[in-house]
Amino acid sequence: MATANPFNSILTTLEKPGGGEFGKYYSLLALNDPRIDRLPYSVRILLESAIRNCDEFQVKSHDVEKIIDWENSSPKQVEIPFKPARVLLQDFTGVPAVVDLACMRDAMNKLGGDSNKINPLVPVDLVIDHSVQVDVARSENAVQANMELEFQRNKERFGFLKWGSNAFNNMLVVPPGSGIVHQVNLEYLGRVVFNTNGVLYPDSVVGTDSHTTMIDGLGVAGWGVGGIEAEAAMLGQPMSMVLPGVVGFKLLGKLRDGVTATDLVLTVTQMLRKHGVVGKFVEFYGEGMSELSLADRATIANMSPEYGATMGFFPVDHVTLQYLRLTGRSDETVSMIESYLRANKMFVDYSEPQVERVYSSYLELNLEGVEPCVSGPKRPHDRVPLKEMKVDWLACLNNKVGFKGFAVPKDSQNKVVDFTFHGTPAHLRHGDVVIAAITSCTNTSNPSVMLGAALVAKKACELGLQVKPWIKTSLAPGSGVVTKYLQRSGLQKYLNELGFHIVGYGCTTCIGNSGDIDEAVASAITENDIVAAAVLSGNRNFEGRVHPLTRANYLASPPLVVAYALAGTVDIDFDIEPIGIGKDGAKIFFKDIWPSSEEIANVVQSSVLPEMFKDTYNAITQGNPMWNNLSVPSGTLYAWDPVSTYIHEPPYFKDMSMSPPGSHGVRDAYCLLNFGDSITTDHISPAGSIHKDSSAARYLIERGVDRRDFNSYGSRRGNDEVMARGTFANIRLVNKFLNGEVGPKTIHIPSGEKLSVFDAAEKYKSEGHDMIILAGAEYGSGSSRDWAAKGPMLLGVKAVIAKSFERIHRSNLVGMGIIPLCFKPGEDADTLGLTGHERYTINLPSNVNEIRPGQDVTVVTDTGKTFVSTLRFDTEVELAYFNHGGILQYVIRNLINAKH
Repeated sequence: MATANPFNSILTTLEKPGGGEFGKYYSLLALNDPRIDRLPYSVRILLESAIRNCDEFQVKSHDVEKIIDWENSSPKQVEIPFKPARVLLQDFTGVPAVVDLACMRDAMNKLGGDSNKINPLVPVDLVIDHSVQVDVARSENAVQANMELEFQRNKERFGFLKWGSNAFNNMLVVPPGSGIVHQVNLEYLGRVVFNTNGVLYPDSVVGTDSHTTMIDGLGVAGWGVGGIEAEAAMLGQPMSMVLPGVVGFKLLGKLRDGVTATDLVLTVTQMLRKHGVVGKFVEFYGEGMSELSLADRATIANMSPEYGATMGFFPVDHVTLQYLRLTGRSDETVSMIESYLRANKMFVDYSEPQVERVYSSYLELNLEGVEPCVSGPKRPHDRVPLKEMKVDWLACLNNKVGFKGFAVPKDSQNKVVDFTFHGTPAHLRHGDVVIAAITSCTNTSNPSVMLGAALVAKKACELGLQVKPWIKTSLAPGSGVVTKYLQRSGLQKYLNELGFHIVGYGCTTCIGNSGDIDEAVASAITENDIVAAAVLSGNRNFEGRVHPLTRANYLASPPLVVAYALAGTVDIDFDIEPIGIGKDGAKIFFKDIWPSSEEIANVVQSSVLPEMFKDTYNAITQGNPMWNNLSVPSGTLYAWDPVSTYIHEPPYFKDMSMSPPGSHGVRDAYCLLNFGDSITTDHISPAGSIHKDSSAARYLIERGVDRRDFNSYGSRRGNDEVMARGTFANIRLVNKFLNGEVGPKTIHIPSGEKLSVFDAAEKYKSEGHDMIILAGAEYGSGSSRDWAAKGPMLLGVKAVIAKSFERIHRSNLVGMGIIPLCFKPGEDADTLGLTGHERYTINLPSNVNEIRPGQDVTVVTDTGKTFVSTLRFDTEVELAYFNHGGILQYVIRNLINAKH
């Protein structure tokens, strides 16, 4: 059982500079251990958490010792518990989290427990930001029009979240129309240091979106976890994690004139992806740090998932403190933060001699070597220097279908498709841009690139350049602050002239909320098999994500998004080809519209002011009339509506008893799907629009939902019946069973029928068969999505056998009771001669105490082939979750047992 904290003896009073005290804190200095001085700053945050939460039950003294001895223990992949200071949600993941909490209350009630124990025990910040569809663009009224449509579609969901904010303690809900979750977190929610009941400690956060890492730029340790893990953290459970290695990334010099933070982050992403940082922290340091603004740091931290790291961490220094003051944090708060971090060895002062810290490995980048670039056409880490873009594009047209290829026959690469756009003659070619979006948390929090884009627009307008009217242009600021400084600078009008009107405040094109492309443009693309392009200032460009009709998707800085919109194509060499013809008939080149770094810095200096942040965030929780007029039920138990197609009670706790079901294997399972490498959570999880011919569409139509009211999968994450039908429904899914055919189908092995994945799974279940999935490397890469684990579980998948797993997705599979197995190095389904038509048996001991994390497991097939795989339950805690049938069941039983 829990005992008094053995480290209470190091509780130390923190004095205020002018007298009085801020509170008490657990002093790392008081441990008098020289190993602490050599620890990376990111590891010190893990150490402080372990010390403060040590109760010799959930967190033990030997866990503290493991962290102090990080230099020796991290290579051994040791397990440690971690309790984050808070949890961050957005609405797409927030709805299922609140659904699960509501369900857990019901289950607790039925099992005789106190349902009010199901309450967040740490602060939960929920920002509603993922519901904005770009239905209306290139219009002065786009914001209001899109928000009205947003509320029409999502009224039920929004009402449910509003109920949750009242029913659960310790939960802050930021209403829709306020901004993107990660920008709001950076500018407003991030505490940096907490002061709770007189005890000071570092802010740390886990979030149900993988880009939670953006807060690492502020010196707050944060990363993405599955919704399932986040719910456990909300309920006071320690997160079990492997003590990570830390890559030290040294920055030197400064960026050259005209090079943006986006160019830097795409370069860093490529370097780290090549180095290999999956499951590791990356910590940035070096003299180049002083040349990076906080917004630049946050841009780099944001893309941690794209380079594969758990975190891209920037320790707090003077630049951080300047940003806190800029964004309206009070002088007293900033003084407390600086005093605490200095006293507890967590502040970097580059004016003082630096103690040499130890890292697991090292990288170095001279910022002067960074050049303008984009990434694409299908993956964030496929960086293309801008000067090589035209050559690379032509190679992509020629290459066989793959991450860098479209296999367009040479005789049709230059074809021109004529069509009529609203009565005006128009034409399309391969590589023509049809979507240009300034969007995404990655860049909209960075004034230098946002104002840089506006300066490009100003120069272009003054020279007489225009954007073709059939290109869907949009601007989705991450918070109201962006609008304020664009207006103060006088530059918003130029963005408007080019069609980059503000469409809403939230996550848009980057997550597939692009809205429809004009029907004439869509027909020209589909009827002529045109490889159309999207250019966006986002962080994800996986195939099928941005829009079903844009096969080429490039990530670029906001200024480059404007430049490519003006050019109208990605098939251009900006060095030698003109972007367009000016009003005097002269050719206009890229260099004519590109602002200098000094021009941008001057506008940032004069336009971005602390009052803007204060005014924006003082009003943020007040909501808007549409939110405030939502009527919601009272009561702490939710009244489920059986006919709702948005909020549905899932079957996770059906027939649950107080006795754990125990360990189980898999017997004579059929392979539901047979995959190659790089199957992302976008392929697995329901995302984007609901296709008219899909299983989910059929379900909605049967319940009287008109096609125009389908909304997106993301908006229906609170309904398990829709989401199960949308699992593996991606139109770009490549399943080896289909012999090259692309789409959300599979083969039902016993009958040979080609069915939708959902229908095949239902058929297997009705026949009483277990199912498994075969996969290649990096299974589950991409955004953290709990439905990428919940969906397969509801389909009946019992195990996934892959070459490797993405970190968060593997843990989510475990949380839902699915067994993750890895082929041995050098082996996969192909080398083992597996076709997927076999039946698979995975024997595990019935007593979970006989299973060890990472042990070898033999898989037996009905054809006589057997092979040894690695069981990817990585910790003892994960084995406990498996024994209970999942993490939520584990939490409920523990809470009920705690009262006895």
